[in-house]
Amino acid sequence: MSSSLSGRTVLVTGATAGIGYETAHRLAERGATVLLHGRTSEEAQAAADRLVATAGVDGARLRPLAADFARLEEVENLAHAVVREHPRLDVLVNNAAIAAPERHTLTVDGNEVAFQVNFLAHYLLTNLLESALTTDPGGRVVNVSSSLHRTAAIQWSDPNRERRYSRLAAYAQSQLALTVFASDLRVTAVSVHPGVCATGLLSLYGNEGESAAEGAQHVVRLCDPATEIVNGAYYDRSERVAPAAAATEDRTIKRLNKLADLLVGHTA
Repeated sequence: MSSSLSGRTVLVTGATAGIGYETAHRLAERGATVLLHGRTSEEAQAAADRLVATAGVDGARLRPLAADFARLEEVENLAHAVVREHPRLDVLVNNAAIAAPERHTLTVDGNEVAFQVNFLAHYLLTNLLESALTTDPGGRVVNVSSSLHRTAAIQWSDPNRERRYSRLAAYAQSQLALTVFASDLRVTAVSVHPGVCATGLLSLYGNEGESAAEGAQHVVRLCDPATEIVNGAYYDRSERVAPAAAATEDRTIKRLNKLADLLVGHTA
């Protein structure tokens, strides 16, 4: 588990807390340059400072970056900044996620907030980073998904759930979409359920979880070029298992791309 990642550049979204923070910690510790994304530049900088102060990480390996995923324009700006400054990106970890709010909430872009933050922003980011994501062996996208994707259905006619909203269903739909997206052949990608961890999302699952550090280990393993991956595969912790049937259906993948292109509209 301790092979060196020096010379590799990894972007981790949602890296200021929980599994994202612990993933950034472990990647930097093993020599990778980590682009550490937070919702605001203050949050991203604070996370970087904390890694240097408390985890002894070399600050030269960290690059704090900011974008509020509830605003697609900020996602675009983030992607352009990454392509400009890091034209060769080895790994993209699509980790940022929110628990859907109790009440139905739309973003400024007009999308249900969990669907946008957890899926659409990552869809847009991944597509805009396509030129930087290296095709070298080991280059890959790792989508941090959830076992709850199995309980989900994508509401094709009402993806924003205007008609019937439940936070659990909204969250699960976003995770199913992210899992389906890993099967998109435009990128080398996998998705992983890192286990139920004691993070801000725990309330969706129950009362008890493993530590975020344990969850992060499963994500970091998939970032390592020494770990051979099957394109489009889904991992439950360290084990490759079949995802929900919808996640591997060509028809669903095509339909989701069409829907996502429509919803990120002005940028696709």
